[in-house]
Amino acid sequence: MSNQLSEIMFVVEEADDGSYRASAVGESIYTEADNLENLHSEIRDAVQCHFEDGKTPALIRLHHVWQELLAL
Repeated sequence: MSNQLSEIMFVVEEADDGSYRASAVGESIYTEADNLENLHSEIRDAVQCHFEDGKTPALIRLHHVWQELLAL
């Protein structure tokens, strides 16, 4: 029986300074980068470092969250 996850989900948010940060749901994995392209690379690296060989999830799902303010 394998303990390998089929996928892992990250919540991605834009910081006040325009950079991006991501945190895994259900795992202690956090990373950040100046742009989305670099964030994708940082997330892949963080996931590979976090899991033992053979336990890395096959897919990484990104859930982008943003805030908007609407004036009345």
